[in-house]
Amino acid sequence: MTEQSNRRLSVDLADQVAIVTGAARGLGQTIARDIAASGAKVACVDVNEGLLAETVERITAAGGMAAAFPCDVTDGQRVTAVVGEVVGKWGRLDILVNNAGVTRDNVVLRMKDEEWDLVLGINLRGTFLFTRAAAKPMIKGKRGRIINIASVSGMMGNPGQANYSASKAGVIGLTRTVSRELSKRNITVNAVAPGFIATDMAAKLGDEVIEQIKAETPLGRLGSPQDVADAVLFLASDAASFITGHVLVVDGGLMV
Repeated sequence: MTEQSNRRLSVDLADQVAIVTGAARGLGQTIARDIAASGAKVACVDVNEGLLAETVERITAAGGMAAAFPCDVTDGQRVTAVVGEVVGKWGRLDILVNNAGVTRDNVVLRMKDEEWDLVLGINLRGTFLFTRAAAKPMIKGKRGRIINIASVSGMMGNPGQANYSASKAGVIGLTRTVSRELSKRNITVNAVAPGFIATDMAAKLGDEVIEQIKAETPLGRLGSPQDVADAVLFLASDAASFITGHVLVVDGGLMV
C-alpha cells in the first residue's frame, strides 16, 4: 500500500536535490519523505543498508524520487564520495539535513571512552564532515540550505548525557559559525533543537521517565517526528530565506 507524507506545510522544492543523513528510520525517514513529497530528489544516507532501502521504497511508492547512499558519517573519504555521487547523479545539491545521531547514556563518572567517542563522532564529526563536503557544490550553485538536527540537551544539559549534550552543543556552535562563513554565498545554515520526541530512542527511557517528561512539558506530550520534520521543511523553503544562524526549538515549551 502506498504511504503518503503527513506533512502539514505546502512547500515547493521542485527541481531541488537534498541529502538527508540518518534517513533509515525515525526523524530522518520522516524528514526525507516530506522533502521528497515537496518535489525534491532525496539522497537518503545511513549506515543501515536494509532499513535505508525501505525508506527509499516508501518514498518511490508514494511517487517521490529518492536513492540510497550507504555511508558511515564519520568516514571523511566516504562522505566526500557520497556528495560527489549525489551531484554526479542529479547535477546539483541544494539542501543538506544533518540528522544522523546516536546516544550512549551514562553518568560521567562511569562513561567509557568509547561511549564518548562514538557519540561525538557521529553527532558532531559527521555533521562537520557533511557540511564541509556539501558546501562546495552549494557555493558553485550559488544557493543552499543546511539544516542541522541539534537538541535541547545541547542547550540546557541533561543528566546522564554528557556525551550527547556536548555533541549537540557543538552542533549549535558549528551551525552559528558556518552560517557566518557561508552567508555571503547565499547559503543559510540553521539548526532544529527538538525536545523529547516519540521515537525508538525515546522509548528506551521507559514509561516512568516518559510520564515524568510529559509532566514537565507545558504542552503535556512528547513531540512527534512530524513536528520536527515540519520545522525542517520550513527552514528548507524560500519562506526561511532571511533566517540563518538560528536554532529553532521544537520542545513543547520544555525550555520556557
